[in-house]
Amino acid sequence: MDVRVEGLRVERQGRLVLEIDELTIPGGKISAVLGRNGAGKTTLLRVLSGLLRPSAGRVRLGEMMLWPSPPPSARPSLAFQEPVFLRGTVRDNLELALSLRGVGEAERRTRAEEAARDLEVLHLLDRPARELSRGEGQRVSLARALSLRAPLTLLDEPLGALDAMVRARLLHELPRLLRARGGTAMIVTHDREEAFFLADYFIVLIGGRVRAAGDAGSVLRSPPDVNTAELLGYTVVSLGGTGGAALGVPPGELSLGEGPYGLEMLVERSVDRGSHYQVIGVVAGTRMLARAPIDAPSPAPGERVPVTPGYAVELPAK
Repeated sequence: MDVRVEGLRVERQGRLVLEIDELTIPGGKISAVLGRNGAGKTTLLRVLSGLLRPSAGRVRLGEMMLWPSPPPSARPSLAFQEPVFLRGTVRDNLELALSLRGVGEAERRTRAEEAARDLEVLHLLDRPARELSRGEGQRVSLARALSLRAPLTLLDEPLGALDAMVRARLLHELPRLLRARGGTAMIVTHDREEAFFLADYFIVLIGGRVRAAGDAGSVLRSPPDVNTAELLGYTVVSLGGTGGAALGVPPGELSLGEGPYGLEMLVERSVDRGSHYQVIGVVAGTRMLARAPIDAPSPAPGERVPVTPGYAVELPAK
């Protein structure tokens, strides 16, 4: 089911921190909310979860109201960035969440163990939940959220506390686990690489407002402005001229050679990467990386060489 947000306003100490006139989070997909610290990401998640009452606005899940009066069948599940556990074992915490949703005893046990297995915490079921490491706690929190099979699953920085190996596995596994349980999912993250792996749909928040929303590929290919492009990892360089237009270049897209934009790099150094040279230098006042063929002499420091992007987006000035 789609989640529809209309006329949403959240004020804090007299300051407007979130303002969304209209937003649809598509049903059956995994959406990522991207933004820097203070952009309003967690505020939006807390409104959707029912933990924060907005100053104004309505939120619907399908035809059911999440605000102002959500029915039990519309209650989302939520994995906090900092896991919260009650006394008792991991199993107790997983089964309590299911019990509060009206799940019977036998089904509670089955679903708790299934989710624990999926999140690689089966061996922790009998351990006191409050004695877990931060990474273990985050996986248990994810298991609890997934075990509920809610129509809307909300995950706040779900992989932030995990070690590198577990995080790499879950970057591939978590989308499968979410889709297998059906419903709609929304992930809040400031890590664009995490969003690229996990999500089908991107929502970009800047200054408490939605700056871009759409299928991940379309948002990545066509950021609407400089701030969004930079958030998505583009390097932005000025094209000069009276219009003040800028050029957004995605990572890895710049190489040596003539091109339509007439860009030139002042080389600082070249690094032999085995298959190619990575050339580091300054383009229109911005430090960038360019790729150069290994079978040609590497550019020397202080040399000026033409560079061109394989893909780039022309952007309006800030």
